[in-house]
Amino acid sequence: MPNAEVIIETPLAGVHRQAGAKMGVWFGCALPDDWGDAREEQRFANESVALIDKNYRAYFTFTGPDRVRYLNAILTNNVRDLANGQGGVSLLLNAQGRILAEIETFADGEKLFCISYLMIRERLAEVLEKYIIMDDVTFSDDAEKFGTLALEGPRAAEVVKELTGVDLNSLPELGFTDANVSSRTSEGAAADKASPEDSERSQRAIPCRLVRRFAGGEFIVEREKLEALWDVLLPATRRHGGGPMGYKALSALRLVRGVPWFGYDFGEKQIPHEAGLEASHISYTKGCYTGQEIVERVRSRGQVNRRRVELLFSGEGVPENSAELTVDGKAVGYVTRAARSWYPPSILGMGYLSKEHRGAGAQVQWSGGSGTVVEFADALQR
Repeated sequence: MPNAEVIIETPLAGVHRQAGAKMGVWFGCALPDDWGDAREEQRFANESVALIDKNYRAYFTFTGPDRVRYLNAILTNNVRDLANGQGGVSLLLNAQGRILAEIETFADGEKLFCISYLMIRERLAEVLEKYIIMDDVTFSDDAEKFGTLALEGPRAAEVVKELTGVDLNSLPELGFTDANVSSRTSEGAAADKASPEDSERSQRAIPCRLVRRFAGGEFIVEREKLEALWDVLLPATRRHGGGPMGYKALSALRLVRGVPWFGYDFGEKQIPHEAGLEASHISYTKGCYTGQEIVERVRSRGQVNRRRVELLFSGEGVPENSAELTVDGKAVGYVTRAARSWYPPSILGMGYLSKEHRGAGAQVQWSGGSGTVVEFADALQR
């Protein structure tokens, strides 16, 4: 996990503890490891629907006539061409091309709404403000205002439709719309017995921003409404055969899908090509941005000495973060993150290897066994 001097207490941590969740530290924040059965929680995301607390996030808002020009000049991806209601993912680099942050940007009328990570909030806010010199841009740190809960799994769209009336499948990836979540918490006979006042309170809508991601939906709400939203989403997922999912299962799920995590699988030690993000997080036609010279130099050279790889481990143990990887007793790389997956059954990880040892099928060792360089999408379907 990322190093953090202070563990950030998240808004629903107390709620989760009271419900029996085992808490851990993820992205520097207090978030659930699991609710007692990580295997079952991964099953929810694979077969029905899982509810995820994503309150590790920081939120920033940019307004003013130069907001698009400004962000487009410091981020690696194309912000200028985002249509209203669309979002995109970028990196913020330093002058040496190393990754300071992963930032999602959403075009929302007369403002740009950005999402990053609480664990880097203060430093990131300083950097974002520092670059505003002659631009007519107003920057707002909104980390205390909002929170995020998410639904993921094959029945997520069904639950979203039931609660909001929104067809999640009509939105593109990172597309968003404003919606109201029906907060009716009682059904059938229980609703019949409720007083008119109780019934009105139970049906009061919770306004949110609904974002499509990973074949699921994220609900961004005002922080004071997070607990009420959790109380609506939790029984809804259970009615559809699912339930809450902690980060042990979520980490496994992301590894199965080959999704790297900022702060774990890439960060300030890497440039984008080392992290394998050059196709997803960078535009090569948008014009200048901080760190572009390094990115272009690496692109033209066509090779980096080390690169992020996906690893399939043998044996029963799960390598720790930063575990050394060796070949014939010589260090050739290290693990960034590993997890036990139950769907499919395997021990997966990511790490960095030198160019001589990162080809598909290459074998490496760690203190508890061996690992094979794979492409998860291919290796796990066999």
